[in-house]
Amino acid sequence: MTLSNKITMSRAFLSLLIFVLIVYRTLWSELAALALLTAASISDYYDGEIARRTRTITPFGAIADPFADKILVMGVFLAFASLRELTVPLWAVFLILLRELTISTLRVIAALRGEVMKAEIAGKFKTTVQLTSAFIILVVLIIKVWAETHILPAAFLSLTVSHAGQTAYWLTVFTALVTVISGAVYLYKHRDLLIKSWNDKGPGGEGARE
Repeated sequence: MTLSNKITMSRAFLSLLIFVLIVYRTLWSELAALALLTAASISDYYDGEIARRTRTITPFGAIADPFADKILVMGVFLAFASLRELTVPLWAVFLILLRELTISTLRVIAALRGEVMKAEIAGKFKTTVQLTSAFIILVVLIIKVWAETHILPAAFLSLTVSHAGQTAYWLTVFTALVTVISGAVYLYKHRDLLIKSWNDKGPGGEGARE
């Protein structure tokens, strides 16, 4: 396994750890989750950069890298949705999940046809919005958890805590909107691939379906 693929797989493992730390809901666990989320986000850049510089781009990496990103994002937002005080809407999280699964399926279809789907600008923007929202919500959660055992030093911190739920709600809704739009753009640009996959019977014809 190449170094870039190892970094990709480690990001998927970090996603599980971040989920557990957020749900555990202590000040130190939330701070640890923030640190690991930062590390995972940085690794998203370096695994691709290393693969290009060392010329070790592999079909596995082309599929696993965006898949690891999706695991990271979904793990974080599902953890947020499990905390009642954040009031993260499940329907918005579902839309994010639906989009990610749809595009992942499209990537698999392309791979089966010997094609590799390149990253789109809309997809990169979507990932940036997802991670930025996750960072903000996690910081708000840290402030809220910290405020439960400490006296707030400033009025704006008190305001942040009192509006934690609304902040998480609207950031998630905005993230879901951007995610769905980027997915629609992706499907439109690759509509020819979808049409071909619908018309082709593939190996074994209709009987190949499970």
